[in-house]
Amino acid sequence: MSDVTTLATQVLALARAKGVQIATAESCTGGLIIGALTEIAGSSDVVDRGFITYSNGAKMDMLGVHAATLETYGAVSEAIALEMADGALAHSNAGLSVSVTGIAGPGGSEFKPEGRVCFGLAQTGQVTLSKTVEFGPLGRANVRKATVQTALEWLQDALS
Repeated sequence: MSDVTTLATQVLALARAKGVQIATAESCTGGLIIGALTEIAGSSDVVDRGFITYSNGAKMDMLGVHAATLETYGAVSEAIALEMADGALAHSNAGLSVSVTGIAGPGGSEFKPEGRVCFGLAQTGQVTLSKTVEFGPLGRANVRKATVQTALEWLQDALS
């Protein structure tokens, strides 16, 4: 895995070159993705905002996630990751957003195990994408770290 600071620096450079602002919508990472981006000096020209929506109420209030989607699929689902990513675009000046919702641990269930993280990626004028990564029971800190890495890699790919 590449260094998060290096990866964040590359994401910012690509966004700058394309004139794209970035927003994040984070649940299980609690702001670590936006934190990695804003750790880099000068990031304010391409980082618009980060939404930390840990509770279902915050997801609905801040991002427009639908109660029916939460009821049908649960907070840790690609359906919610899609709505979070779309909501981050709709409620910001960004042209690119990434969202994460997952079970960092400890805990989980047979149906939603520890280490499962759902990601969303929205770009203005494009179909919103989602994916699920099963990191496994790596421990809370390591699941969160792997989630940040994966989100930054997906932003990098989208901007390349």
